[in-house]
Amino acid sequence: MKTSHLAEQAIAIWRQGVAAVDARVLVRNAVRLQGQTLRIGGREYPLETWNRIAVVGAGKAGAGMAQGIEEALGPDLVRERVTGWINVPADCVRKLDRIVLHAARPAGLNEPTADGVAGSERILEMVSQLGPNDLCLVLLSGGGSALLPAPITGISLEAKQQVTRFLMQSGATIQELNTVRKRLSRIKGGALARAIRAGATETLIISDVVGDPLDIIASGPTADDSGTVDDALVVLRKFHAAPPAVPAEVFQILEQLADDSATAARIPATVHNQVIGNNRVALEACARAARELGFTVIDLGSENTGEASEVGRDLARRCRAIAKESATPSRPTCLLSGGEPIVRLAPAERRGVGGRNQQLALAALVELFGITRPDPQYDTDIVLLSGGTDGEDGPTDAAGAVASADVMCEVIRQQLNPQDALDRNDAYRLFEKSGGLLRTGPTHTNVMDVRVALVHPG
Repeated sequence: MKTSHLAEQAIAIWRQGVAAVDARVLVRNAVRLQGQTLRIGGREYPLETWNRIAVVGAGKAGAGMAQGIEEALGPDLVRERVTGWINVPADCVRKLDRIVLHAARPAGLNEPTADGVAGSERILEMVSQLGPNDLCLVLLSGGGSALLPAPITGISLEAKQQVTRFLMQSGATIQELNTVRKRLSRIKGGALARAIRAGATETLIISDVVGDPLDIIASGPTADDSGTVDDALVVLRKFHAAPPAVPAEVFQILEQLADDSATAARIPATVHNQVIGNNRVALEACARAARELGFTVIDLGSENTGEASEVGRDLARRCRAIAKESATPSRPTCLLSGGEPIVRLAPAERRGVGGRNQQLALAALVELFGITRPDPQYDTDIVLLSGGTDGEDGPTDAAGAVASADVMCEVIRQQLNPQDALDRNDAYRLFEKSGGLLRTGPTHTNVMDVRVALVHPG
């Protein structure tokens, strides 16, 4: 993408945030082998009392997490005792010594697939064969829900795909989506924990959900589940779900399970969960990077949700207010925001291509500059970047986009229509043509989205 100096600074700040939640590094910090003792989350595991070490899990950060485990344990221990299987997106697969990285879905397709089912069955088989002197390490990160499909009896993969698509296109939050997915799974909602036969289980989690709720991240395979079947039915009713959009078998199964006390089953006391990275860590790193570049930092926190277009417009207004209040400031300002908004989708026949970060950035672009060429006498430069820390934004090859005067000038030069693109969720094509896309490839981490807005007085 064509970038101004201020846009380059925004990208550099954002990248520092992503680097701070590098999955490999987070795992290396959480797992230590000291002599013949393995230390994880404050607990010690003397190797003389443990036999096999099984490593299982799923998520967009799975490859980095698995690499971190192999490095932390060292080549000898890995070769002698470790076996593992992690479900990851296809573009995250690489060769490790003993842990298999399984392509459970294509890149950019965030829904359950047959390959994901096969991988999930392999994980369930592996953990069921462990014994009381074995240790199980579970690695979970954002995207794990779609990567761990194991439909309950009576529910087909196609039905799970349909209900997932329906809820995502209806604007359901990740909490609402996972509330339904857990009820239709043999691995989510604590079911994996109850299937593990190891003497101890340590789950390391990189959170992609506001507030780090253990039962929502990757749909909580090893966490106690406070939800119920009735909760799932409430979500479906909220979005007016009905056949054929959501198959009748989904409602039939949920109604049959509504009074099943098994939904309240607790995980074993031998299972421990630990969040090792989240959006807060990324924002703090962004703040440090911004201050080093001379910016005054305003941190809006990591729990920002809402509709993407509204979030983008709000951030743009905040930037304009900062610019107005700072007629003769001594330092430029960096506005940071974390979280994960949703997108209100246009009808399918009008819908274009994009993701929530691109939608947010496009709304900010329109709010900042309208649909006319930015005034060359405008004495304050504003850049707003919104990017998914996983390197994915919707079904695209971009992590997000950058809104700036340079991008808007290119939009005007090419006679593009930003308002129409916004209305049709077609931000990708507009930013691709105007040079505003943020492309990173897979980052092997996932802690929701990070937004960096820079206001630089002239």
